[in-house]
Amino acid sequence: MNDMNDMNDMNDMNDMNDMNDQNTSQALIEVQNLRKYFYLNRRETVHAVDDISFDIQPNEILGLVGESGSGKSTLGKTILGLHPKTSGRVYYKNETLPKQYKPADFRRFARTMQMIFQDPYSSLNPRMTIGEIIGEGLKLHTTMASKNIQEKTAEWLEKVGLSSGQMSRYAHEFSGGQRQRIGIARALIVQPEFVICDEPLSALDVSVQAQVVNLLESLKSSMGLTLLFIAHDLSIVRYISDRMAVMYLGSLVEIGPTDQVFFEPKHPYTRLLIDSNPEPDPRQERYKKRETIHGEIASPINIGRGCRFVSRCPKAMKECYEQTPTLEPSHSVDTTKHAVACHLYD
Repeated sequence: MNDMNDMNDMNDMNDMNDMNDQNTSQALIEVQNLRKYFYLNRRETVHAVDDISFDIQPNEILGLVGESGSGKSTLGKTILGLHPKTSGRVYYKNETLPKQYKPADFRRFARTMQMIFQDPYSSLNPRMTIGEIIGEGLKLHTTMASKNIQEKTAEWLEKVGLSSGQMSRYAHEFSGGQRQRIGIARALIVQPEFVICDEPLSALDVSVQAQVVNLLESLKSSMGLTLLFIAHDLSIVRYISDRMAVMYLGSLVEIGPTDQVFFEPKHPYTRLLIDSNPEPDPRQERYKKRETIHGEIASPINIGRGCRFVSRCPKAMKECYEQTPTLEPSHSVDTTKHAVACHLYD
């Protein structure tokens, strides 16, 4: 009996050690089996984010691509606590973030984690001047004097390509691209460690896009910034990102070093997505033979078993209709970093 008790005690101790060692990685952000569902009624559930796991290392830029409706923005908002998690965990420096944020949690993590929102029209308060909008984070989370806040706000306006003399103007007086730059300055002025960029370039013209990308790269070096960069433009993601993740209908289908994913895509969806990316040379674009993605992205309501891309996949097999593939290392040169969720590589 004593031996049995001793064995139980040892098992309990091992379980405790396993729990303590469960998340001891050096990743700045680690996402484990994250799910975010929206319940429409008793019978219908939107699987916006479904069992997603990945990590982001310090001073790394992870690019997240996928069609509209894939769940990219919902994933970013769930990581930051703007949406409560249905299940799963998110770690920040090995600390478990709350399942549902309270006001104290937002105040605590606002200095270290920020988001640049996709829509520059709805994310800015129309009753506040842009000086008040950009400087609000410093006012709430620091003990800076008002004069110093104004100086810092003017400095950041210049950094994002606006004039410090525009501080007294309101958001409706700016174009969409200018509003996006205001949102970027608002997020970065508190000097966070981790920033989710939810398509920050969508409202900008090509010349300004290059300026913003160069700004983010310089901040990555000077501030040790870590980014989750969400975008549709694969060329920009390839240029700015260290790794690329591909999302389809709430799940990750491929993730790996940017050049491997871009030039050696494994998943059929990734291949079609990259093939649809326009060539910079008009002559190559004119004569390029490409295979387009047929059909529309399926509904995320009540997703059944099988691969989510099966109805549009040119290489679908019987197994694809019956079993949901898991994200596993691919048979590439570096199998520890490049993973794909596809039955072609089982």
